[in-house]
Amino acid sequence: MGFVPQMRPPPAFSGSSRADAIRSLFSAAMSNMYRAEVPQYGDLLDLVAEVNGSVLANDLELARAMWRNGEIDRLGLERHGAIRLGTADELFNIRRVFAVFGMQPVGYYDLSVAGVPVHATAFRPVEDSALQANPFRIFTSLLRLDLIEDKALRNEALRVLSGRQIFTRRALELISVFEAEGSLDEDEAQEFVREVLETFRWHSGATVTMATYSRLHDVHRLIADVVCFRGPHINHLTPRTLDIDAVQAGMPRWGISPKVVIEGPPRRRCPILLRQTSFKALEEPIAFRAEIDASIEGSHTARFGEIEQRGAALTPKGRELYDRLLASVRRETQVGARGSLADEYSTELAERFKDFPDSWAELRDQGLAYFRYSPTPKGLSAATREKIVSPFDQLVRQGHLRFEPIIYEDFLPVSAAGIFQSNLGTDEQQNYAGRSNRQAFEKALGAKITNEDDLYANAQQDSIEYSLAQLNEAAGRKMRDDSLVG
Repeated sequence: MGFVPQMRPPPAFSGSSRADAIRSLFSAAMSNMYRAEVPQYGDLLDLVAEVNGSVLANDLELARAMWRNGEIDRLGLERHGAIRLGTADELFNIRRVFAVFGMQPVGYYDLSVAGVPVHATAFRPVEDSALQANPFRIFTSLLRLDLIEDKALRNEALRVLSGRQIFTRRALELISVFEAEGSLDEDEAQEFVREVLETFRWHSGATVTMATYSRLHDVHRLIADVVCFRGPHINHLTPRTLDIDAVQAGMPRWGISPKVVIEGPPRRRCPILLRQTSFKALEEPIAFRAEIDASIEGSHTARFGEIEQRGAALTPKGRELYDRLLASVRRETQVGARGSLADEYSTELAERFKDFPDSWAELRDQGLAYFRYSPTPKGLSAATREKIVSPFDQLVRQGHLRFEPIIYEDFLPVSAAGIFQSNLGTDEQQNYAGRSNRQAFEKALGAKITNEDDLYANAQQDSIEYSLAQLNEAAGRKMRDDSLVG
C-alpha cells in the first residue's frame, strides 16, 4: 500500500499563528485568481499533484522523511510567485504589505549577471513553524533604471512610473492599522487580502502609447513589462514538485509547451538547491493609449507557468562549488535563442556535476550542505544505558543521531534570469558582469535583508543542541531511576 499523507487543518486565526492564517488566505486567493486568469496554471497544478502522488507512493523512504520533517503537510500548499516593481516607493510599500503576512525579505539577487536589468529579494516566512504552516514566497524584483543607457528614455520611464499608484487607498489604511496595533482582526484580514489582490491583478490596458512601449521593449522586454502597466501583475505562480523531470516530460501531454532546459543543477540522487522549468508566456491583447481619445490594439507577453523542485540548502563551501561548476558549463556550452545545444548543455551539466558528491553522507562529511539532526530510538535507548560522551560525529556514525537535509527555501539568480529570459521570448543563455547594488536596494526597501545562510546555519545548530539535550535528558532519567532503585 502506498504512503497516504494526512492533511492537517489550516492554522487557527488567533495568537502567534495569525500571520500564518493571513498568509494562507492570501496565497489561496492568489492561486484562485491566477487560475482564473491563466487556465493552464490549473492544468499545471493537476499535473504536479499527479506526479507528487506517484513519487510518494513509490518512494516510501522519502515519504516517511517528509512526514517526519513536516514537509508532507506543506507540499500541496507550496508555491511561490513573482512580481516586478518599478520604483523605490513601490518596493518600500510592498515590504509593508508582506509584513502583514509574516513574510520578511531574505537574500539579495543581482540578475544583471544574466543580462536582466533588475535586482531582487524574496519575501518569505523564516521560522520553521511558519514555513510548515504555509511557505508562500514572492520573488520581488526592482527595475534598475540606471541600467537604461538612453537618458531620455530613462527619464520617460521614470515619468510614467511616478504617475502610478499600485496599492489601493484602503490597503494602505489597513497597513497603518497593522503597524499601529500589531495585528488585524479576521474581518480586517479578509478585507486586506481582497484589497491587496488588486495590486497583483492583470490589467489589459497599457498606461503608455504603443510608440513608448516599443522603445522600452527594444531596450529590454522586461523593462516594457514593468513600466507600461497600471501595476506589477503577478507574472507566475510556481507549485513544488518532487520530480521536475517527470513534470517536464508530462507537460506536452497536457498541451503545455515547456522551456527547453531545466534551470539549476542536473538530476541527482540527492537533490540540491533548486531546479526550475516553465511554459511559455501567454501573448495577450493590450489596449495602448493613443495621442487622441482612442486606443490602439496590440499584444504583450508576460504571464507564464513555472514549476520547481527543491533540494538541500548548501553551505558557502557547497555553493562555491555549485557556482563554479555551473559557470564552467555556461561558458563552454551556451543554449541558443531557439534552444540549440540544449541537449549538449544538459549532457555537459550532468558530466561536470559528477564532481559534486551525490550522497547525503558525503555532503555532510565534506561540509557542503546543511542538515537537521534528531535523536534516533537507538540513540535514546543507548542514553538510558550509558552516559553520552562521544564526539558529535561519532554519535552520527553510531546511529544515535539521524541527519536529514534542510530544504532550500530561496532562489538562484542565474536560474531566475533564465526563466525570465525564456518567458520574455528566448531560451538563449546570457552571461554578463554583475553590477550589484545591495546598498541602494536596501535603502529603497527601508530595511536590511536577512542573510539566508544565517537562517540555515542557525537551524542546523539549533537541531544539534536540541538533539544533544534529548540524549542527555534520556541519560538523566536513567540516572534518576537508578538512584530511586538504589
